[in-house]
Amino acid sequence: MSRPEDTLAADVHYDDTEARKYTTSSRIQNIQASMTRRALELLDLKSPSFILDIGCGSGLSGEILSDVPEDEGGPHVWVGMDISPSMLDTALQRDVEGDLFLADIGQGVPFRAGSFDAAISISAIQWLCNAETSDTAPSTRLSRFFNGLYASLKRGGRAVCQFYPKNDVQKQMITAAAVKAGFGAGLLEDDPNTKNVKLYLVLTVGKDATGGKDISTVVENMDGVDILDQRKKGKGGKGEIKKGSKGWIIKKKEQMERKGKIVKATSKYTGRKRRIQF
Repeated sequence: MSRPEDTLAADVHYDDTEARKYTTSSRIQNIQASMTRRALELLDLKSPSFILDIGCGSGLSGEILSDVPEDEGGPHVWVGMDISPSMLDTALQRDVEGDLFLADIGQGVPFRAGSFDAAISISAIQWLCNAETSDTAPSTRLSRFFNGLYASLKRGGRAVCQFYPKNDVQKQMITAAAVKAGFGAGLLEDDPNTKNVKLYLVLTVGKDATGGKDISTVVENMDGVDILDQRKKGKGGKGEIKKGSKGWIIKKKEQMERKGKIVKATSKYTGRKRRIQF
């Protein structure tokens, strides 16, 4: 069966007709609700949170966020971003509770650093693996997206992205881009080895201020989980960058840029040792 992202861009594919068909399908409504609840389970939010819904479409997943009862940590406040004007228009007609933002996630996540407690994405990020033109490489679009998402989440924030990769190459491309952006990452498969397999990329922005759990402990006891955490552990050891060195300074600059900070450009003088002046 053909995949829509192989033939048309998302904003072209989801025109008024497709947006209406997608939203009124009881089958799609049930699937979206099920996957959104699964994403919320993985986020494990203990109190009402400010959530970014990436690829929010007509607001099917957002409705679930708004309806989380108080005894389960809700209700949540959310902002949805999507590239399809028709999908967002349908969401407006349905009077969803979230704020809506028209944007291409392949160009980044245009919000102030640390704005959101968490983020979800249901059946959206695989679209980033397809380039409509020669100057929109999938690797570039994925990098912009994950760097922007990393910056938009608060320290200790989490994101869960459910997606349908076409093959293992796409799966590796997506997860590698997330890890490169600085996330701790874990892959969880529901219904493995079936035609209904669903893949969830669970991401964390370090540990929270109280020393809370990162992805390694969030999913360590779940079946079918592959942890993809390439961050360095502990102090010292082979490959450790010496504090104050040029490599250490460049790494710190990259971390600050991902958080939306403005840093000075790196040059041949970066990290240069200076003589002691008498």
